[in-house]
Amino acid sequence: MTRLNRWAALFAGAVILSGCSSMNLFKDSAPEQAAIATQPLAPPAGGVGAPAGALSSAQIKTVLSGKSWRWKGPKNSGVTLYASDGTSLVEVTGKGTTQGRWQTNDGQLCESFAPATFLPNGVPMACQPFSGGGGTYQVGTATFQLAS
Repeated sequence: MTRLNRWAALFAGAVILSGCSSMNLFKDSAPEQAAIATQPLAPPAGGVGAPAGALSSAQIKTVLSGKSWRWKGPKNSGVTLYASDGTSLVEVTGKGTTQGRWQTNDGQLCESFAPATFLPNGVPMACQPFSGGGGTYQVGTATFQLAS
């Protein structure tokens, strides 16, 4: 399964997650791996950093930590709470809730999700580009806005 197929729906996530819906985290067919990843992700291979002007890992953490974010992607929408301890609670509109884990790399939000009734095998940790400002952010193809 390609990375693009895995993430066509979140996050997020994603924390966003996990973004979530654009990152394909809540698709009808689940990926092969069910467990929530708990190991930190390595920096991108080959020493390739984030694009110029991208938010740093610390900036992304500051933006997300301790806040709830409404997200909308091509297939799903919902709300994700990003706890400062790297855990998340995701509610997908019309489908239900799941728990997740999140972390950041420069220019990226990385998320994984536990199994749920609408996500039987969960989703392994994967990263999506994170950009934006002023209360509106883009995670993959999902739009995040601070929930009131």
